[in-house]
Amino acid sequence: MTSPLIELCVEGVDGVLAAEAAGADRVELCASLLEGGLTPSLGIIRVALERARIPVYPIIRPRGGDFLYSEAEFATMLADIRACRDMGVKGVVFGCLNADATYDEARMRALVEAAGPMSTTSHRAFDMTRDLDQAVEALVRCGVKRVLTSGQRDTAMEGLANLRRTVERAAGRLKVMACGFLDAANIATVRDGSGVDELHFAAMKQVPSGMSWHNPHVGMGGTGKAEENDRSREYALSVTDTDLAAAIIAAARR
Repeated sequence: MTSPLIELCVEGVDGVLAAEAAGADRVELCASLLEGGLTPSLGIIRVALERARIPVYPIIRPRGGDFLYSEAEFATMLADIRACRDMGVKGVVFGCLNADATYDEARMRALVEAAGPMSTTSHRAFDMTRDLDQAVEALVRCGVKRVLTSGQRDTAMEGLANLRRTVERAAGRLKVMACGFLDAANIATVRDGSGVDELHFAAMKQVPSGMSWHNPHVGMGGTGKAEENDRSREYALSVTDTDLAAAIIAAARR
């Protein structure tokens, strides 16, 4: 049996390099994983491309929340995709829905066209659609190459039957990449039970900030002040754990 391709979800250039060191085949590059991943800056993308030896696929998501975008947000997505194409990025990740939780096929086609030769992945907007079978057919019609999904459930284990159904419905017309709290204990079960082409996970840990002095009177972005919680967001960093990622990858390839 051929081992599925392994993609790690990471933040920043340090995350890209940690994933590469762990043995990942590809990375999905994001900002703000706390919000499920937002578009990284063009500077981050450029430096990642300069330093990485594995493919880097930036997520194109202008904000958190739903996937029903304003005209200005959609224009931003088009501009970001074109900028990635011009920099030589190999692939991009995106998704647009209608208010009724179907894919916005006109916008999805426009994004695929803007991507040109880049590989295209629909992110977990797929998991927010109302009909799995219709969603697969919409992505095929739009020319999207890959879909990231947890089987429309919180975890891949809970969504295992739907992951298998997605693979069957795609029937080789669309690559299916499983995600959803994959770890060394369950990743082989998901691999074997679903038949997916690819596997996707984040392997994060928190490390203390290098700051030697903490201001007890200020908390940024709604996080707790240092006097209330000394591990508030300003004084702890979420980073890709190379050893953890390597262990999960090893379990997936056994």
